[in-house]
Amino acid sequence: MASTVERFRAAVEQRDRAALEGLFAPGVRFFSPVKFTPFEGLPTVLGVFGVLLTRVFDEFRYVGEMAGTVELDNGEPAMSHLLVFRAVVGGKQVHGIDLIQLDEAGLIKEFTVMVRPQRALTALSDAVLAGLVAEGLVPPAG
Repeated sequence: MASTVERFRAAVEQRDRAALEGLFAPGVRFFSPVKFTPFEGLPTVLGVFGVLLTRVFDEFRYVGEMAGTVELDNGEPAMSHLLVFRAVVGGKQVHGIDLIQLDEAGLIKEFTVMVRPQRALTALSDAVLAGLVAEGLVPPAG
């Protein structure tokens, strides 16, 4: 049976929203590359991923991976996976990492995205915000 990270990677590369079901802990936290304030809770995080997969990336692929154990703020160990990606967002080349931390049940409890080059954040943040508004997950500005 494939691991949570293998299933996550396949779901993202195939843009399969449904395949993400069951991979996240109920209290999952997602740290975006735009603001380091987390989106929290399963429904919100699944909505964010839906926007990323269906509205934001013109192209997306993982090109590398590393894994290890980290110590969390509370002193507990957690499995951590770093996935390196390349993507196109709004016609701009983007590269970065997805940092995934698993809970003791093997579910994703924390997910962080870091993106480079810095100027790509504008294209990414504009696309994500437009998608979140369109999905009804955040109210329109103004």
